[in-house]
Amino acid sequence: MKDKISKIENILNQVQTPCYICEEELLEQNLKHLDYIQKEADVKILLAIKAFATSGMMPLVSKYLQGCCASGLHEAKYGREFLNKEVHTYNPAFKDDEIDEVCEVSDHIVFNSFNQLERFKNTVLEKNSIGLRINPEISFSPVDIYNPCAMYSRFGLTKKEFNLGITDEYLELIDGFHFHALCEQNVEAFEDVLDHFESTFGHHFKYLKWVNFGGGLNLTQGNFEVESFIKTLKKFKIKYPHLEVYLEPGEAVAYQTGVLVATVIDIIHNNIDIAILDTSTECHMPDTLAMPYTAYIRDARIVQLQDLQTLGSDDNVYRIGGNTCLSGDIMGDYSFAKPLEIGKKIIFEDQMHYTVVKNTTFNGMKLPDLSVLKKDGSYEVFKKFGYEAYRDRN
Repeated sequence: MKDKISKIENILNQVQTPCYICEEELLEQNLKHLDYIQKEADVKILLAIKAFATSGMMPLVSKYLQGCCASGLHEAKYGREFLNKEVHTYNPAFKDDEIDEVCEVSDHIVFNSFNQLERFKNTVLEKNSIGLRINPEISFSPVDIYNPCAMYSRFGLTKKEFNLGITDEYLELIDGFHFHALCEQNVEAFEDVLDHFESTFGHHFKYLKWVNFGGGLNLTQGNFEVESFIKTLKKFKIKYPHLEVYLEPGEAVAYQTGVLVATVIDIIHNNIDIAILDTSTECHMPDTLAMPYTAYIRDARIVQLQDLQTLGSDDNVYRIGGNTCLSGDIMGDYSFAKPLEIGKKIIFEDQMHYTVVKNTTFNGMKLPDLSVLKKDGSYEVFKKFGYEAYRDRN
């Protein structure tokens, strides 16, 4: 996939911060790339709403992808409203007072246990294709917080639990298997999981209509082995021609398609220069604390703590912090080409996925505006938030 070239600087003087900016051209590059994969491999690709649910961009997503996967009632309703194509809904445990509405807005319902299947089978059977989430007991993830098949995981049926609970009646009811076992991985990890999944559960495939291989693949990153991946999918399709195959990327859809822009509102000194911004890791970039990772800042380089003592004044090193009372609300230490000034705008790279969907109003922080830089160069803010966003949820 060709390198993505951002054009944010062209409209930076128009941006009121904090603000997320999605670049339409970059998002469409990703979507076209995913569309190429689904057409070449004869599979269906869904958007994982849990990672990217920026309403102003959903018409473009809907143009290329086959629908979405949801993690519960509200995501399913969102998918029906803003994409209105296929909606596949999985939840660790559906609730009695929500299942009817979930069925109304969903096409596929994926259960996490036989308890749930037994409880809701008659409700779901009337309107939806039924699936089971499988735990293949093999996974690849950089950290356990995002490892869906870690020891004691609550997600899906292991081989032992599946064999203890499966009946001829259930085999008649079930249309598909779903697994999700990856996070930020390439083809080799997917092939290992698929081989294990097939060897363990493949003898049941003859009863199914579809399989869902989940997400967690770096499909839109430049080093992803696209043709090898397509070859693997084709091989599976040839072996099981009766199965519809689904993929549900989230991060890969929005990867490197937009930024979070903030402004330096004060600079103080405490053994190091500290720039305080009108944004927050806790509220606006939560994965930097959860993963954890350090976000890249445009035209700056990340400085490691052990290197601080060897850097001089010419390195223009600043600790970048958020404007909340959380002591750990720190983006990291960075070296800039020029000294920072109050009023300077800071661009955090690659902030479209797992950000807006996780935002909070902790400390009464203002939620960032949502905006788009369109292909024609025009700039539009399509959603603004004020005090009401804080008041109405508290």
